[in-house]
This record gives sequence, structure tokens and C-alpha cells, in this order.
Amino acid sequence: MDSLLFALNAITPIVATVAIGYLLKKIGLMDQKFTKMANKLVFRVFLPCMLFLNVYKIKTIDDIDLGYVGYVAVMLFAIFVSSLPAVLLVTKRPDRRGPLWQATFRSNFALIGIPLAQSLFGEEGAMVATLLSAFVVPAFNVLAVISLSLFRRDGGKTSVVSILTGIVKNPLIQSIAAGLLVLCIRALFVKNGISFRLADITPAYTVLDYMSRLATPVALLCLGSQFEFSAIREMKREIVFGTLVRTVIVPTLSIGTAALFFRNTFIGAHFAAFVAAFATPVAVSSVPMTQEMNGDATLAGQLVVWSTLLSALSIFLFSFLLKLAGIF
Repeated sequence: MDSLLFALNAITPIVATVAIGYLLKKIGLMDQKFTKMANKLVFRVFLPCMLFLNVYKIKTIDDIDLGYVGYVAVMLFAIFVSSLPAVLLVTKRPDRRGPLWQATFRSNFALIGIPLAQSLFGEEGAMVATLLSAFVVPAFNVLAVISLSLFRRDGGKTSVVSILTGIVKNPLIQSIAAGLLVLCIRALFVKNGISFRLADITPAYTVLDYMSRLATPVALLCLGSQFEFSAIREMKREIVFGTLVRTVIVPTLSIGTAALFFRNTFIGAHFAAFVAAFATPVAVSSVPMTQEMNGDATLAGQLVVWSTLLSALSIFLFSFLLKLAGIF
């Protein structure tokens, strides 16, 4: 019951903020031009600040267990590769294939993951999930750039060079790289007896914090203003596929495999991190990224909304089954 309450408490504000964005569009306070520019701000300013701080706030990477990180890496790559044939069958439109493929592997780990892991397994679960985020968040973004680059709106061919260029130029990946660099520099300072944190430069840290706090609410408002009920019927096939894969099939395979074959290898905190990485809904940040890379942002938004609604039930069920199995 605690898992259900957490899922509802985590998801209700997301859905409510999306609904407010939809209402603001209906009363004329958010038009298409404003939403497009706000999404650009989210993608190029607010999200990079949030991701930079998320990486920087990791206390240490010395305690990372390569075993569970390796498992997540293998499963993530397997999901990425194996879901492509199904995506190609579900939709023929190039601009929809990218966001649909992205939805199969890119979860809302940055927003819901760490608090969810803490709810499932306390501070130990939160620590494992935080350390895992140093790998998962960059991996999500790199794979997202690849998936959206391969399927452009114009249907043209994409070279390896253009994909690599897109990865290097992606603001989200750049911010994560900057965070890892600063994290490594801080570790060197600590080893040499120098105590210094970015938070010591109060004005700079405060500005970054302000910008990062805007990322989620602005992205959700934009998502609401882009949402169209009329699009559901026309995109029903893609929505059903993406939502079920994200909230049911992927977590069943990834968490189920760990429980069946690696029960004695991983502890409860690891499984809490697995739920956070594999069972959470499609990432909110997938919408502005899809828009920036000329994919079907409307479909991306539909996948976020419907996977978020269904995940309230699926997260509860996976948590309940893990508790029933004695893992939590």
C-alpha cells in the first residue's frame, strides 16, 4: 500500500501540472509560439542546469558496484536493440519512429527514480539509485540522440558523423559531461586536503539552482499545452505500444531477469534502483528533445502522459511482487 501511495503522490502533481498547461492553452495564455520557445529554453537551459547539478550532487563515485551498473548497461542496450524491429512494424512514419523508439528505453529516472528508490528501500536505495544515475542519465541521452537522429521528419539518411556530432553538441550530454568533470576535480581536491564545493560560490550555485528548478514545471506546462485529445485516435497504435512497452514489458523482462537469475547477486537496494530505472514512465525531457530534433513531439507528449498514468499501477504491482518475493 505504501508503494501505491508513493506512486500516486509522485504522479498526481505531474498529471495536475500537465492539466494546468492544457487549461492555459484553452484560455489563451499559452499559444503554440510561446510553447515552442519555452521548450527550447527547457532543452537548452533549464534541463542542462538540472542535469549538471544532479551529477555534481553525487557525493562520491568510489562506492559504485560495477556488477549492477553492468547489468543495467546490458539490459538497456538489449532493450534499445531488440525494440527497434517492433517500432518499425508499429509505425511507418519516420518522425514517429524516433520518439516511439525513445519511449521503450528512456524512463523518467531523473525526476521520479531516486525518490522512488528511497521509498522502496530507504537511504540505501536512494544512494544506489543516485550512483546509478551517473551512468543511466548519460546513457539515456546518448541513445535518445541516436534514435531521433536515425529517424528524421524528412526521412533522409543519417551518417555516423552526423550522429556523433549530434551527441557531442547535445546540451544535455554537454551538461552531464561538465558535471562529471567538476565531480572529478572535486574528488582531486578532497584527496589533496582541499575542501571546496560549488555551493561555496553562493551566487553562482543559486542561479544554477533557480534554472534547474524551472526544468520540470515548465516542461510539464508545455506538455499540457501541446496535448491534443483529438490526436489519440490517430496515434492509438503507437500510444498503446509505447505505453505497454515502457510500463509493463520492459520492467517485467529487466526486473524479472534479475530476480530469477541474480537473486543472490543483487540486494534489495539494487532492485529498488532497477525499479527506478526500468519501471518509471517515459521521461518528460523526451518531449523538448524530440521537438528540437524534428521528431513528432505530439506523439512524444502522448507517450509521456499515458505512460505516467499507467505507471501508478505498474510501479505498485512490481513493488508488491518484489516484497512478496522477500526482496524488499
